[in-house]
Amino acid sequence: MRLPKEVLKEVFGFDSFRGLQKEIIEHILDGGDALVLMQTGGGKSLCYQIPALCLNGITVVVSPLIALMRDQVESLNQLGVRAAGLNSTLTPTEANKVEQSMVSG
Repeated sequence: MRLPKEVLKEVFGFDSFRGLQKEIIEHILDGGDALVLMQTGGGKSLCYQIPALCLNGITVVVSPLIALMRDQVESLNQLGVRAAGLNSTLTPTEANKVEQSMVSG
């Protein structure tokens, strides 16, 4: 398993966590659940992105905002992280492709 601090630096280019990010990430990596409430720009995304990159497997993030979903998928892809969005704007063929990618890993 990759260490959170390494992922923070290597993937996202940050030297240190902000606020309670480190504690939240460690809690999730220890198998805990978390509901994270932070202001806009407070670093919520890293609280699930870093554990997802530290662990093997697939991470599913549910977001009610398609625009936010698109932004995050694009940002992760630019960082070299495989990510895809699945929402109502996709054609059935596009949605099937995303679903098949999730199943196959």
